[in-house]
Amino acid sequence: MKQFNRIFLPELDFDLNSETGQDGRKYITPEGNKWPSVTTILKNYNIKAIMEWRERVGNEEANRVAGHASRRGTKMHTLCEQYILGELNQFKIMKMMPLDKMMFGQMRPMLDQYVDNVYCLEQALYSNRLRLAGRVDLIAEWDGELAVIDFKSAGKEKREENIRNYFMQCSAYAEMFGEITNRPKIGRAHV
Repeated sequence: MKQFNRIFLPELDFDLNSETGQDGRKYITPEGNKWPSVTTILKNYNIKAIMEWRERVGNEEANRVAGHASRRGTKMHTLCEQYILGELNQFKIMKMMPLDKMMFGQMRPMLDQYVDNVYCLEQALYSNRLRLAGRVDLIAEWDGELAVIDFKSAGKEKREENIRNYFMQCSAYAEMFGEITNRPKIGRAHV
């Protein structure tokens, strides 16, 4: 099992409370500002395509697929986080459900080969300049270059033009990280 080098940044030694209402999720900054989450702002980005898909397949099927995708994404996030924290051992991997083992088995070689020097994992971030907040999956070095890494687990490969919101999300996290830490700009985003 790989052991990831963790880099402690005192400026990231905080968490943010959040509120969820009709307008989506808002995070409360240490200064008391209530900034909307990145995902709340971006949720409408692909709304037309989502509504067209729902119309084509029907609400029952759309809810089934969306629920499955949500559970798959949550599981993948949890497994990657546990692995990076050193909480996932070979015995736990052997006991996984077959689909979880297969998905993690596809992700693990990339984590092992490219990721190290972990700066933050599931870290709350915010920007008073952008008036945004959120919780980033991972900021670490990817192949030696500082990067925002967002774990995505789609059932099929997506075309770049259909995931522009992923890049906007990662760019927002990169800006938040830079504003809080005064570190050099993040070079890449990986989704």
